[in-house]
Amino acid sequence: MPLAITLILFATVYRVIAVSNPGLVNFSPLMALAFCGAVYFRSRWLWAVPFAALSLSDLYLNHYYATQLGYTWDLTGAIVRTACFASALGLGAIVARHKNWLNLFSGALGGAVVFYLATNTATWAVDAYYAKTPAGWWQALTVGHLEFAPTLLFFRNTFVSDLLFTGVFALTMEYAALRAGRPSLLGHAKAHARA
Repeated sequence: MPLAITLILFATVYRVIAVSNPGLVNFSPLMALAFCGAVYFRSRWLWAVPFAALSLSDLYLNHYYATQLGYTWDLTGAIVRTACFASALGLGAIVARHKNWLNLFSGALGGAVVFYLATNTATWAVDAYYAKTPAGWWQALTVGHLEFAPTLLFFRNTFVSDLLFTGVFALTMEYAALRAGRPSLLGHAKAHARA
């Protein structure tokens, strides 16, 4: 458990540091850790740790964007991000009941897709830049604002980071479980395949 909490704290620091590198926009471990927290943490109070990490890093990032770029995040964005994290917990709880590697990575993929669709749809709904038509929604999902990187780039980063950090977290937890003599996800999947 201390290892898992250390990983979550590392993820928070990583998210704050990554903001200064435009290539790492949306390349964050927090969604994967919220998802994996529901898969691995038996104590539900630990599920709040990724939310605390999200909230604290959001406060810093909002200050950074306000001072460096001249804009702040709105409450709608914070609510949507929090709802996406809640959906990641729900996906993680489902995977925890049916543990295997395919479900683990399918859940991570599902979390990335939910985050992408929810955040870009919310932006389309509140941003005057986008026409409130299907074409405007499609623009929000694909190219976004022309003065910024395409939103598909953000989705790529979210997708890759969710899969990568889910893998790192899961392998770390699996290694700790094997060292403690507990069964792994892979062992659980093999046992079901034999039954």
